[in-house]
This record gives sequence, structure tokens and C-alpha cells, in this order.
Amino acid sequence: MPTTHHAILIVGGGAAGVTIANTLRRQNAKLDIAIIEPSEKHYYQPGFTIIGGGEYTLAQATKNEADLINPTVIWIKDYAQSFQPDENAVTLRSGESISYDYLVVCPGLQLDWDKVKGLKETLGKNNVCSNYSPDTVEYTWECIQNIQSGTAIFTQPPMPIKCAGAPQKIMYLAADRFRQKGILDKFKIEFYTAAPGIFGVPFFAKALMKVVAEYGIKANFTHNLVAIDGESKTATFEMTDSEGNKQQVSRQFDMIHVTPPQSAPDFIKQSPLANAAGWVDVNERSLQHNKYQNIFALGDAAATSNAKTAAAVRKQAHTVVANLLNLINNKPVKESYDGYGSCPLTTSLNTVMLAEFSYGGKVTPSFPLLDPRKNRKIWWWGKTTGFPWLYWDFMLKGHSIDIPHQESYAKRFMNEE
Repeated sequence: MPTTHHAILIVGGGAAGVTIANTLRRQNAKLDIAIIEPSEKHYYQPGFTIIGGGEYTLAQATKNEADLINPTVIWIKDYAQSFQPDENAVTLRSGESISYDYLVVCPGLQLDWDKVKGLKETLGKNNVCSNYSPDTVEYTWECIQNIQSGTAIFTQPPMPIKCAGAPQKIMYLAADRFRQKGILDKFKIEFYTAAPGIFGVPFFAKALMKVVAEYGIKANFTHNLVAIDGESKTATFEMTDSEGNKQQVSRQFDMIHVTPPQSAPDFIKQSPLANAAGWVDVNERSLQHNKYQNIFALGDAAATSNAKTAAAVRKQAHTVVANLLNLINNKPVKESYDGYGSCPLTTSLNTVMLAEFSYGGKVTPSFPLLDPRKNRKIWWWGKTTGFPWLYWDFMLKGHSIDIPHQESYAKRFMNEE
């Protein structure tokens, strides 16, 4: 039997969980809110790209979890292990059971390093690096600093992953770093992606292919990394041809940046909350569970087709908070989330292409006078200074930030193509 009860129980204390808790607290000082989160450190994950590129530090992207959660919110430092939604309860790894009136599920996703044979054994040495973990991101910068020539490979696994642009962002930063040092012509830079194109939104894909050409990068599509031998510096890919036939090909490298396969956390996959693919089964516009009306999910673990980014969380949090309060006050739930996500694509060491889009790949920029395909220095400032400030000092603190985004803003730029 549950030993503790909370009106609102949040599973996960990352960007989504902290934002939901603190926003609810700002709107209702009396709500009984608790967060289940085992980690004492909180990372600004959008900063990992520029940590790997040498323009940011891990210390700048790290804060104590205790300093972020409103002190009136109960912090349960444990892992959620299983869900009993018919009993409105969650069981912790410690064995304790906690009941709730309303549940918000946002534990993020998991990095499946084991799905690439040999990766865990060589990661962090032999010039095999990855920006996708705080334990490995600093080694990326070490590799970029030390390598002077050779073949540099950057990989992207099948979707979905955190921030679909991140696997190529670090590639452009590395290429620009090599260019600034006058050694770009000593490198063969290759991008191997499991996807059929450079980016999922064609409007931005065309612009990104120009960036690829500018650096002399070779893009290899429908190539999925399946094995890596760090000592022999060999990467093995499963290549799929136009007819769907698969074959394995091996490539030598001097440096390789690996984006690991990713999926919903195992405890979500195995729960009654999951859909067939393992993600929390929610209405993608209301973010309410399709079976359990008092459960919501947002962030990377939710079964929504938006880009898995912090910008998406910012918009989703507004929908979830509003709908939770609607339920509490016996008002109807609204389908207000349109799939918005943003991907600040670092195309050099001082420029960013700000890609904003919603469900269906609709281009939905927030700045009507600026062509979103252009590489701009103002967005580099945003990436390194402005967006982290908005994250730590506004979003996580529960302040409402709503910069309107509209498909109509992009129409005239599409007509110019």
C-alpha cells in the first residue's frame, strides 16, 4: 500500500519536471507537489554541443538540483521503478509506493550505448567521443584540439533522438576550428546518418547542404553505425540502398564523434503507460494520457512527433500546467500544443541557423523579418548567452515565456526559394 500521497507527482527533475513544478507553484501556492529525481546535478544539455566545440565549459552547464526546485516542492531523491495507474501509484526503486491525484511523467530518454557493438569499451579514448553525456562531452573538445589531420567521422542513429541537429552541429564546429587553425585541407570530414537526408525539414535541409559543401564535407545517408573498434580505428555501418537491401561497410577514422541510439527509458517501456514503441502514450496536442485522464507526459519520453528539444519543453509545459489546473478546477482539457520545437544549428564558431518548426515539418519562425535559413551572429549570442539565461532564470523558475511563432512568417521566404 502507498505510504505517501501527493496531489501532483512528477517523475523526472530535468528541464520538463522542474519547469512544471515551479510553474505550478507560481500559479498556486497551496498545491501539494512532489518530484521524483535521483540526480543531485542538473545539466543544461543544449550547451553540450558548444562544450564539445570548446566554446563553453561543463561547469557553466551544471547546477545543483537543490538550487532549482522551489523549496516548497517535495524532492524525492530516488528512482521511479514502476507505475500502477489503476491504483494511482508509483513504486520507487527503494520499494516505497507513492500515490497521487495527478501524475506528470517526464524522465527524459535513455542513451543506448550497448546498441553499437564495442562503443562502451572505447568511448572516451582512441579518439572516440560523444557530446551526449556529461561524462564524455569534454573528451570531444580534447579530440578536436589534439587532432591535426586525417579522417573525422560524425554519426547520427535512427530517429528519434535528442535534438536532431546536434550530431551535425559539432561537425561544423570542428570543421570551423580546423579552418581557423589553417588545417581544414588536411582533413577528410564525413557525416554518416541513418536518415535519408541531412535534416528532417526540407526547408532547412537545403540550406544545411550548402554548409556541408562549404566545408567540403561528404554526407553519407542511410548509414547506421552498428559497431566500432577503437584500437583499429574502424567503424562499421549498416547501409540501406534505394531498394531496401542492407549490407555492412567499414570505414577507417582518425577521430569519430558518435551519437548513440536512443529510446524511452526501460521502466517506461515496461509500464502500462507506454504505447507500442515504448513512449508514454499521450494525445500529442493536449499531452494528456490516452487512457488515464489524470496523467500527463511531456519532454523526451512523451509519444509526440515533435523535435525533442528544450524549446519544445518550454511550449509543452505551458499546455500541461494549464490542463492540470483545468482538471483540478473541473474545466475541459485543451489541445493547445502544436508540436513546436527549435533547433539552433551551430554552423560555425560564431553563427547559428535558428530552425523553428511544428508538427508536420511546418516552418514556424518567431521572428517575421528574419530569413530562418540564414546563418546569423545574433543567434550565436543566443546559443552561448541568451538561451542559457532564458533556461536557468526564466523557464526553470516557472516564468511564462511565450514568443509567438507562426507559419505565415515563413511564407515569403519559401516563395523566394
